[in-house]
Parts: sequence; C-alpha cells; structure tokens
Amino acid sequence: MTDNTDPIAVGVVGIGSLGKRLAEQFQELERADLVALADRNETVLADVGEQLGVPETGQYTDYGQMLRDGSLDAVGIATPNGLHHDQTLAALDADLHVLCEKPLATTVEDAYEVTQRAEESDAVVMVGYQRHFNPAYHMARERWALGDREPRFITGEITHDWQSCYERDDDWRMDPELSGGGHLMNVGTHVIDAILWTTGLTPTEVNANMVFHDDEQIFDRQSTINIEFANGAVANVSDTGVVARTREHVHIWDEEGAVYLEGREWDDRTGYTIDDEGTEHDPYFGYSRWLSKGTAFLEAIAEGTEPPATVYDGLKAVVVTMAAYESGRQEERIDIHDRFPFLDGVFE
Repeated sequence: MTDNTDPIAVGVVGIGSLGKRLAEQFQELERADLVALADRNETVLADVGEQLGVPETGQYTDYGQMLRDGSLDAVGIATPNGLHHDQTLAALDADLHVLCEKPLATTVEDAYEVTQRAEESDAVVMVGYQRHFNPAYHMARERWALGDREPRFITGEITHDWQSCYERDDDWRMDPELSGGGHLMNVGTHVIDAILWTTGLTPTEVNANMVFHDDEQIFDRQSTINIEFANGAVANVSDTGVVARTREHVHIWDEEGAVYLEGREWDDRTGYTIDDEGTEHDPYFGYSRWLSKGTAFLEAIAEGTEPPATVYDGLKAVVVTMAAYESGRQEERIDIHDRFPFLDGVFE
C-alpha cells in the first residue's frame, strides 16, 4: 500500500467498453499509475494495452496472476456480474483496494459476504454507481437521507433499448452464470440504488410484476415494482429494456414539495425542486457530475475516507433487486426481514 502522496498502482480486470473507459480514467489521473490489465481475450488485451501504454509484462489473461504479480495497490473490476463476488474477495485477500462495477454480486448472500469481508479489512471498497457523484442527487440526499424531512411518495423509471441482447445468444448478458438476471439486474439497479441512497429509507416489502424473456424466468424484459418502507412511504419503480430510447427519472415527494431527477440517454442527470405551493425551481439544471469513478476512488484511498458509493450501498441495491426477482417469479409479496433475516441492521 502507499501513503497519500505516492501514485496508486492500479490494475483493471475486464477491459470491454466499460473496463476500457475505467482504465482510461486511471491512465489520465495523476494520482494513479495504471500498471496492469487483465482480460481473457488476448487480442483485446494487446490492443488496449498498446493504446494505454501498459507493457506486455503488465498484461494478464489470468486475473489471479495479475493479483500475485502486479505489485498493485488497487484494482478496478469491470467484468460480467457473476464474477464480481469471487474477484472482489480475491482482491481483498491480496490486501488491495477495490472499485467494483455494479452489481456487487448476483445473490444477496454473496453480496453480504463481500460486505462482511470488506468491513473486516482496511481496504476501500467502492461500487460503481455514478449517480452518487451527481450534484442533483446529492441535493436530494441532503434533503432526506442526511436531512430531517420524510419522503412519502416516490416514483422511478428507466427505459433502455436492450433488444439486441434478447435477440442474440452470444452476449454475456444472456448467460445466466455471468449475468445473473436481465434488464433490472444490469440497468434498473441504478434507479433502485438512487432511491435507497437519496432517501435513506428502510425497505420492508417488495411486490413485483415481471415479464420474462425465457421460460426459466432469469432474463426479465420489463418490470413494475412496488417497494414499501418502514416509515410508510411507497416507491413505484418501472423498468424496461424493450423500448427505443433511454430515459430515466426519480421523483420524490414529501410534505414540503418534491425533488425531480431526470435523465436522457446516458448524459449527466439533472434535477429541479417543487415547493409546497407547487412552484418549480431548477437551480441544478444542466450541472455535470463532480467526479469520475476513478477520481472518487483514488481520493478515498489517498485521504482515508469513505467512498461515495460504499459496499453497503451495493448490498442494499442487491437486496431490493433480488427481492423483486423473487417476487416476480413467485407472484407474491416478499417480506425482506423474513426472507433475509441475516440482514438485521444493514439498512440502519
């Protein structure tokens, strides 16, 4: 490990489009020294290594070998969902800081294990939920999770064109072992996380209706989810991967008005408020995110602070997401405490 003045030696595993962008961030940041890349695809590995100036000696087709030989301080994990659990634990075993892309894991039990292991270590473990870096979402969080107001009514929606995934069999997102679920697992999780993080509410029950792509009911195409919270608030979340455009919103109301958070395509999300007389105010419209994932991760390491998206945030999102899948398959309401009794205290 380094002190807060040394460059942080970073490796990235999984250098598809998302992993490559993450590696590019580390390559550009003064605090980071991108020294290693790992991917099973040798051609992609060589191409990205050449583009980012990582020599052949720092290119690995075996992630475990990278951990053993890379002289790393930290690792970024941008592999398929089903690999996150094992790869995060391996990095923690190697005494490394970890930035894991969402979801933290594909089961509640695995996400809980990662959380416990992270808690027992001195490592920074961050999850790649980028809305935690956005000023509009921070404004909402300061009003509720960090403030004294009580959210009462919440709606969330994300739409996205995932049709090519459903039509092809060669994408990892349609491999049950690698993906762990469909559109909600891979995309809708952003809205679930945003609601939990900005409000700080404790979910108690989840009731979902899901339209599945497959007979085994693994890959959802779209869903409607009702989440009940301990304070009596209710959230309604809609998620679909079978429309032509990406749109997103999270709307949260309390007795004094509302915060509306909006997004188009994958541009930075914006927001505005509504006061108790119904007047709209838009001081946060057009603001961009403050930090990149890489910047936020390196700052937490260097300064010894909590990252913007913690391992507990990752766990909470997995809990509600997996409760929704279970509810959709069983066609019944899921009581979170009864279904996951080992989670006592997680949402406090």
